[in-house]
Amino acid sequence: MKRCMILFSVFLLISMMVLAAGPKTYQVTGPVLDIKGDVITVQKGADKWEIAINKTTKTTGDLKVGSKVTIEYQMTATSIVVKPAATAKPAPPPKK
Repeated sequence: MKRCMILFSVFLLISMMVLAAGPKTYQVTGPVLDIKGDVITVQKGADKWEIAINKTTKTTGDLKVGSKVTIEYQMTATSIVVKPAATAKPAPPPKK
């Protein structure tokens, strides 16, 4: 009985940790090309990444154009539009 309670407790703890995990965190590293208001533009290879920042964004060091930065971010949906499923077309009648 004691063994079952321990296994159940471990299972419950692991389940809570999995559910508490938030969205995956990503990062981009490169030089800062531009800072305008609440958007910072970073060069990564040939691509330019525009990432929104706000007053809760933690910044260490002197953030300015030309600085090399590593930005950690999470993808968050701003809107979701659900479209109706397409109806299946009836199969053509077999040729005789």
